[in-house]
Amino acid sequence: MKKGIHPENYRLVAFKDMSNEDVFITKSTAETKETLTVDGVEYPLVKLEISRTSHPFYTGKSKLIDTAGRIDKFKSKYKKFKKEDAKATEADAKSEEK
Repeated sequence: MKKGIHPENYRLVAFKDMSNEDVFITKSTAETKETLTVDGVEYPLVKLEISRTSHPFYTGKSKLIDTAGRIDKFKSKYKKFKKEDAKATEADAKSEEK
């Protein structure tokens, strides 16, 4: 290992998964302004949106989140193309019959 390139200020830090409120403590150099008390000991707090306890790859569960009806928006946006495709297919079929 090269000397002088690794940080010296490792300390115990609490990481909190905000999606399921899971907390784990590990060493880190991450800077933070918030703290969290765990078992009577105060740790610097780093908030995570997703961690190993909530990520579908690790949990084996997938979440379907439909924000503002994305599926409905998609279907309504492309519905007009479906009608045009059906009309074009009918026209092609009629022209082949002649």
